[in-house]
Formats: sequence, structure tokens, C-alpha cells
Amino acid sequence: MQFLYRFLILQISFGLLPLIESFAQDKQVLEGVVLDFAMNQPIPGANVYWQDDLTNGVTTDLDGNFQIQVSSLPAKLIISFVGFEEVIRVIQEKDIAKPIKFFLRVEDMDLEEVTVSSTRPDENVRSLDMGKSVIPIQTIKNIPALFGEVDLLRSLQLLPGVQTAGEGTTGLFVRGGSADQNLLQIDGAPVYNPSHFFGFFSVFNPDALSGVDFYKGNIPANFGGRVSSVIDISLKEGNFEKIRGEGGIGTISSRLTVDGPLLSDKSSFSISGRRTYADMFLRLSSDPSINSNDLYFYDLNGKFTFLLGDRDKLTVSSYYGADFLGLSAQFGLGWSNWVSSVNWSRNISENMFFDMNLYHSSYQYNVNFDDPDNGFKWGNTLAETGLKATWSYQASERTLLNWGAHSQLYGFSPISLDPAPGSAIEPFATNPRNGFQNNIFIGATTEISPKFSIEAGLRWSFYQQQGKGVDYRYEGGQPSPQAEILDSLVFKRFERIKTYQGLEPRLATRYLLNEGLSLKASFNRNFQYLQVASNSSAGLPIDRWILAGTYVPPIRGDQVSLGIFKNLNDNIWEISAEGYYKDFKNIIDLRQGANILFTDNVETEILAGNGYAYGLELLLRKNVGKTTGWLSYTYSRTWRRVEGISFDQWYNPRFDRPHDLTLVVNHEFNKRWSAGLTFVYTTGQAVTFPIGSYEIDNQRLPLFSGVRNDDRFPDYHRMDASVTWKNADKGKKWRGSWNFSVYNLYGRKNPFAYQFTEIYNDQINFTPSQSNPITSRRPGTVMTYLFTFLPSVTYNFNF
Repeated sequence: MQFLYRFLILQISFGLLPLIESFAQDKQVLEGVVLDFAMNQPIPGANVYWQDDLTNGVTTDLDGNFQIQVSSLPAKLIISFVGFEEVIRVIQEKDIAKPIKFFLRVEDMDLEEVTVSSTRPDENVRSLDMGKSVIPIQTIKNIPALFGEVDLLRSLQLLPGVQTAGEGTTGLFVRGGSADQNLLQIDGAPVYNPSHFFGFFSVFNPDALSGVDFYKGNIPANFGGRVSSVIDISLKEGNFEKIRGEGGIGTISSRLTVDGPLLSDKSSFSISGRRTYADMFLRLSSDPSINSNDLYFYDLNGKFTFLLGDRDKLTVSSYYGADFLGLSAQFGLGWSNWVSSVNWSRNISENMFFDMNLYHSSYQYNVNFDDPDNGFKWGNTLAETGLKATWSYQASERTLLNWGAHSQLYGFSPISLDPAPGSAIEPFATNPRNGFQNNIFIGATTEISPKFSIEAGLRWSFYQQQGKGVDYRYEGGQPSPQAEILDSLVFKRFERIKTYQGLEPRLATRYLLNEGLSLKASFNRNFQYLQVASNSSAGLPIDRWILAGTYVPPIRGDQVSLGIFKNLNDNIWEISAEGYYKDFKNIIDLRQGANILFTDNVETEILAGNGYAYGLELLLRKNVGKTTGWLSYTYSRTWRRVEGISFDQWYNPRFDRPHDLTLVVNHEFNKRWSAGLTFVYTTGQAVTFPIGSYEIDNQRLPLFSGVRNDDRFPDYHRMDASVTWKNADKGKKWRGSWNFSVYNLYGRKNPFAYQFTEIYNDQINFTPSQSNPITSRRPGTVMTYLFTFLPSVTYNFNF
């Protein structure tokens, strides 16, 4: 009843926002912003209170802003934050006229380490978060990396509940979900292909990032559109005082980031760039078949921040990244992402905040084959444009409300295959696919008692597949390769083709057993209106994205989680155990021998079914001291059942890996030397091996059964190590460090693929000739592995 009362008050307040704002401005309040003196960056979570009235205190928001009521002046105002020197300032009547900037200096303490955090040390116990990880960028940079290239997504693979597609890939499979069930967004804009180099590296330059929030359990109501996880990434804002820079020169790429004031102390910029130079090394080869090839990727990030008065902030962000693979000027494959967003934040009053996000995300690929007989150009573009508005209202010290709306427009262009002049290939083009989705959400977090807290949310999604497009009608009413097309319905632009909608409730609770021990439970329902149909679990640039439509309903995912969280030794150690169960409806999979790339009737090549997943995640983490890191173990299973696949029986997708063990350790020997170590062990991925072979036209081919993924690769394990040496700090502006890392320290040959082929003369790469004839022939299995012992060196710098 109390919650209903607060909700009604909120709705009335929402309708009278202009009056609320006017009333707030008439109150005698002091406004200000708390900044880091050295970095000129806002400090969220700083304490602001009156010396003579300790009960009248507030904390700064994410932008360092605060508003505090004034009782009588003059009075002493205290601003404090962990790791910074306390500031005491006498406030006079004249100070009320305009906001004041307060600068905090880092506290000079003779301690081994000072940890500065915007959250409580026991936040993991006291918060309502389940399955959420906030990954500091510095932690990501300290993890040993492939080719020395620090990578966000590969770092997330080291967390419990996250599986990989195989050696060297950045695909994420979270709690039994496929890679397309993860929402990756930069400053609110989604990224459809987050990989460079066919999945070996992600598109996120760590120097350009300010923070990463990873949700895989309790997903708040303001996020939606994916059923497994949300990876919310924020680009770094530039400082307002001086020009700064950082970068690195590595084994295969170099990067540079520069930020600083833009036009005045009210605006700033941050620009980052990164490029590989593998193609430059190819040019050094004397072999024409090698030096005529191209292989590179690059990306650019930019963020511009404008302070519009005392209450408003505007940021403009953009990312562009591209890959290209060219072979002897005959074959070329390229793909690119272009993501842009504009965000407006406003402090409506002391307790109410508003955010509006406008974004556009575009992904495209192009394949060129230069051949006089079979040349062609093949390409596709898909895009999403969205507008999201969110209000937050601090109803009381114990209750926080938020609500908003989110509209999304999907535009998937036709897949086009254009033959070159004189080519024997026939031209081909699919029809476009378009969709429009509206979402409304509301959530509330309240503390019922000091021991019991609850977070409740509700999201409603309404989706329409729209024209311009064509919808087919099949014999028998269901699409299949054998079904005859009876009719083709042509729809004009924005004409409705198919409608889906659904309610997505969210609920999370936390019960505090004592100061360092809590129990948590949550339930989440999500709908997903687009999926990927692909033969590869690792993800390819040419993957086929499919919008929900007449024959492809949206995925519905339900997840129940239960966890226990414990802190030890004054919050130095964290221990947690989380169990989950997930239920999936309407997951698609490919028919045996499906052709999905060049067909306008893709619904005939896929089947839809159900699935479930369950698991237990154990985590031991050390956050403080010279040695930090974590040890995690996950036991998980994933099952699917789709009529028409694997004899209609339950089967495992390829990313089902029951056992997953991860160790991450970072140690700081002194101010100049540090080291990192990671070890991973997982069960081998599920695959289908042949049960025999047969011969056609004097060629032996493998024979497969109808059971899908009934075999497994050998277990996967690997150890990586790194050492970092920092130049002595002599007070100079330029500071550098060297990182030496080794990927796969003990040279484990982890399988990447198996080929079932004929072995001639007991040689894998035998080439017959007149002088070297074939004397023996047998069926064989050839294993391909990518990396063994792989060292790398990177020089990092900042100024």
C-alpha cells in the first residue's frame, strides 16, 4: 500500500514537472559540483554536509553535482571522499547565487595502496545486484592479452557464467545464451558486430573507455531487447583544464588517445584511434602471393562534452571501425560499424533527473571477387535508430523511482549479389526487412527495512514488422524447402505486416543476514525481436540477422537466480555463489544443409524450438592489497529441442561447456614492477563427428548421423602471463611503461577445427606426381590449432 501511495504521488508529480522545478528553484539551496583537482573529472558519491547539522547531508551524482538545503548562513560546508583530502569552506549569502566548484586533492598518505571507489566496499553484499559486474578499465589493462592487444570482451570471458566459442575468439555465450542474445552498446547505441579480425579482437579500444557495466542476472527494466545479457559501455569524457594523452605501440597495432578542453572550460573532447599494421609486414615479403595481400583493421572514437548552464550537459559520441581482407587484388572482404549517439542530461530538481539518448547504429559488409568468368559484388547493410528518455526520482532516502520510453526503428537493407560484366553468375537480391518497436518501462527500488530491500520493474514492448517488403504464403501454411509458394504479399513502406507484444516483469530482493552476509533472488523476463541464423557459433561478418515476422516469433527468455554473498576480513575478500535457471521459447536453429545467405525465403531454412539452461557460479575475489584477482568455477548445462533436428530430441548447442575454471592474479611488486597471470580450463565444445564414411566418384566422404552435437572437442586449457615495467616517475609529463606478455605459456595445442579427409602415403600435405605416386590411402582426421607459445611486447605511454 505504501508503494502504491508513492507511485500515485510520482504520477501526479510527473504531470506537474514545471511547477515542481519552479518550486525547487524558489527554495534556498546551495548548488555545486565536486571535481578531482588533478584530473578535473567529476567525483560521484562524494559526501557533502554542514558541520553544525550532520543530519542535513547529500552525496554527489554521477556528474559530481549536488544540491543541499541551507538553514542559516554563514555556515561551514564539508566535502569528503575516500582517498582525497577533506575540504571545509565557509558559505556566505552571496554564494547561494550560483553553483560553486569544489576541488579535492588526492590525499598524500604513507600507505601501500589507496583504493578510490564510488561504491561501498561491501556493495556486493548490500546492493540488489545479481549477476552484475562493474569492470574497471585498469583491471582489463592488467590482464595478459593475445598479441599484447588488451581486449574488453576477452576479459569478460574470464568471468563466471561466460563461455567462449573457441580459441582466439571474442564471442560471448552468457548463461546458456547464444552470442546474438547479448546487447552490446556504446553510450546507449547498439553494436551489431563487435569483432575485428574475424573475432580475434573486439572493436572496443580500452583507452577510449571510462567504464563497463555487465548484466547477466538481474537486468534493470530500463534495458531490454536481448534475453541473455547487457554490456553497457561508456566512452571517456575529456577533461576541461588541459590537454592529455595516452597510447601504446604493440606487436600488431598502435593506438593514441588525446583529450582536453574544446572551446572553453565548459566543453571538452576525447579522440582515440587505433590501427593494425599486419599489412605493412606483408609488404616486406618477397613472395608476390603474400606481399599483394591486405589485412588490417582500424577504429576511431570521439566524444564531445558541453556543459549547458548549471543543470544541463550534452554529449556527442561517435565510433567508426572497419576491417579489410584482400587476397592478391582478386578477392576482398570488408566490414564496418558506424555508431553515433547524442545524450542530454538535466538536473530537474534536487531529487529528479532526466536523460535523453538519440542514437544511430549501422553495420555493413561487402565481398568483391574479381574474376572474368565468375566475378561479383555482394553486400548488405543493417541499421537501427532509436530514441530513449529516462526520468529518475529520489522519492526518499530509501526509495528510488525511474521510468521512461524507448523507440527503435530497424532497417535491414536487401542482400544484393551483383555480377561483374561478362560474369556467368546470375544477379540476386532479397527484399528489405524493417521493424518498429516501442518500449515503456518503470522501476522502483526501496528499502523495506534495514535488512530487506526490493527492486521491482515492468517493461512493455510492442513490435511491428513493417513494409516495404514481401511476405510469402506457403502450401500447408508452414514454410519448408519442399513447400510450394502459393502467394507473395507486397507491403508498402510502413505498412504493418506482423505484430508482437509482451510484458517483461523484473523482480529482485536482498535480505541481509548480518553485516557481511546476504541472500539475493531475482526473476527476469525479456523478449528479443531479432536473431542470427548462422552455421558458425563464433560469429562471422556475413551472419544473417533475422527480424521477427510472420513465421519467426520473438524469443522469450525467463531467468530465475538465487545467490549468497559474503565478505571477509574487512571486505578484502568476496565470496559468492549464484545459481540460475533459464527457459527459452522460440529459439531458431538451422535445418541440416541449410542455405541462408542467398535466399529471400530464409524462413524455409530455419526451425524454431525451445531450450533451457542451468548452472552454478562460484567466485572468490580479492580486491585490496598488492595481490588482487579472482578464482571462479562454473558448472552449467544448455539444452535445446527443435522439431526436425536431432530426431526431435534434446541436444546441446556448440557452446555447451559443463565445466569452466578461471584464475586471474595481478601482483604489484613495487611502483615500477607488476605482473599478471591467467589460467583457464573448460570442457571441450559440443560438436558432431562422423560415424563412418562412404565413397562417391572415387572420393571418400564422411558420414554423419542425425544426432546433433553428440561429441566433444578435447578439454581446453591455457595459461597466460605478463610483466609490466614502468619508467621512473621523475616529475616529467611523459610517462612510459613496457609490457611483456606470453599467450599460451606452456604451448598447449588446443584444437580450433577438425578436418575429416583422405590421408595419402601417411602424409597430411601429400601432393601426388608422376615421380611420387599414391601408394596408400586411408580416411583420417586432421586437427588445426592456432597458437602455442606466443610472446608479445607493448610500449604504453601517457602525457
